[in-house]
Amino acid sequence: MILARENLLNIKQIQRELMALGDRRMANNVTQMADYYQLCQLAVNEIGTKLDNLDADYAIHYDHNPIHHMEERMKDPRSLQGKLRRKGLAPSITSVYNHIFDLGGIRVVTNYLNDVYTVANNLIAQSDVELLKRKDYIKHPKPSGYRSLHLVVTVPVFQASGVKIAPVEVQIRTVGMDMWASLEHKLRYKTSVSTEQVAHYGKQLHDYADELTDIEENMQAIFYQLDGKMALPETVDTFDAPDVDEADTTTKEA
Repeated sequence: MILARENLLNIKQIQRELMALGDRRMANNVTQMADYYQLCQLAVNEIGTKLDNLDADYAIHYDHNPIHHMEERMKDPRSLQGKLRRKGLAPSITSVYNHIFDLGGIRVVTNYLNDVYTVANNLIAQSDVELLKRKDYIKHPKPSGYRSLHLVVTVPVFQASGVKIAPVEVQIRTVGMDMWASLEHKLRYKTSVSTEQVAHYGKQLHDYADELTDIEENMQAIFYQLDGKMALPETVDTFDAPDVDEADTTTKEA
């Protein structure tokens, strides 16, 4: 399995970037913010390890690795500042604790569609993983055609100062969905792309999203027919959670 790590900064780097933002209120919280970055980064590592272990277990018992690869990332301080501003929140550590749940994230790219729900439900079933939020953009795609399963979970992190609970955003999608999302992101956010191109190719991508879904479902069917005795059963959604704003998500001692 390929495990890519993006923006995994050390404490000194985080402190330098926070100070460079020039926001006095953010700068006043540099030490606390850097500590929280480290906590969330460790939480991402914990989830990554759990998923890696699950994938190895599937390989032994089902002769199938549902996870194609994973990508870990941390939101850089400038992006964090921008998100706080868009939400109308003060650039304080309290705002981050109570309202930002994707400081650390992991993207899980699966081989087949059913693997998405198998991985999600087996992760959430672990006793120390708590589901806070679930958005299924596979069953309910965004208007653009975007598809992915988004989870916000918490996991305990063991540090020298004790055990703390931290949130992690987990995005789970197939290889086809990941390819589509990468191209759509390039279309929407590449500055050299004209509005006419965005409109033209956006319509094409929307149509291709439906076609990709059909293709992936057909390829999954072939895979199961070729190796039916080892097929993982289709997973039924059994987990639900309130919206993040309704949940008690403040980082706390375990």
